[in-house]
Order: sequence, then structure tokens, then C-alpha cells
Amino acid sequence: MEQANKSLSHAVFSIKLHIVFVTKYRRKTLTPELLDYLREAFADCLAAWRCTLIEFGGEPDHVHLLVDIRPALDISVLINNLKTASARRTRNRFAEHLAAFY
Repeated sequence: MEQANKSLSHAVFSIKLHIVFVTKYRRKTLTPELLDYLREAFADCLAAWRCTLIEFGGEPDHVHLLVDIRPALDISVLINNLKTASARRTRNRFAEHLAAFY
């Protein structure tokens, strides 16, 4: 999918990040229901950062995100926020399922 360049007052940009998050110890904990929930959680978090989730995919032990970001964004802070927010939300909602693995 070709996306148009975006512009600010002094810049034209199109920045995409491919992010891969892996479960702790690569344990196969991600079910289809949990992956659907993570897609929504990541989209919500990214919207708060004025970013867009372009694509999402996952396996039982990892997820892939393709994200459209803005140039002034601190990538390390965004990644840290995505990791902590998704882990916290997932632990709260799927505590019983995850207790068997961790």
C-alpha cells in the first residue's frame, strides 16, 4: 500500500518503523484472541502518540508492527511506552491464561 508523503512547515516525510516484540523466553503464549486484543491495544497507544498502525501480524511467540511515525518523535520512548502499555494491559485482561506460562 503506497502512502503519500506528509508535510510540516519545513519538512516532507514518510517514516515507517518495523517493530518486532517477542514474548518473554519466546514462550508461545499468544492466542488468536490475545493477538486481536494486542492489535487494538497497539492501535490505541499509537493514536495517542499521533502515529498510525499500518500493519499488524503475529505468531504464538512474537508480533510484528508496521508503524507510520512523525519525525520529531523519540523512537526509544515510543517503543518503551508500547512495551509497557501492551504488557500491562495484556497481563490485566489475560491473567489466568498467562499464569500458566509465567
